Amino acid sequence: MYALIQMGGHQHKVTKDMVFLSELTGNEAGSEFSTDKVMAVGAGESLKIGMPFVGGATVKLKVLADVKAPKINGYIYKKRKGYQKHWGHRQPLQKLQVVSITG
Repeated sequence: MYALIQMGGHQHKVTKDMVFLSELTGNEAGSEFSTDKVMAVGAGESLKIGMPFVGGATVKLKVLADVKAPKINGYIYKKRKGYQKHWGHRQPLQKLQVVSITG
């Protein structure tokens, strides 16, 4: 069984016991939560597609850890002006594990 869920502006195709990275959910590491933003649920040949979400379908998730994405470096340079600017960013993410899919 698999599900297509929406989290943090992204869509993830997940299966049971799958581990994936997502935007911060506001939950602490070690806690469990469920989401009802399930866009599609499939099992074998059957597929339920929601408009936009499947009614009664939920995915239970467990927060494993808070992690950071790889660093992105940016550099701005304007020739003949003496202007240089360097910046960096690391996006905070959470490592999530799918506990169960119902629907």
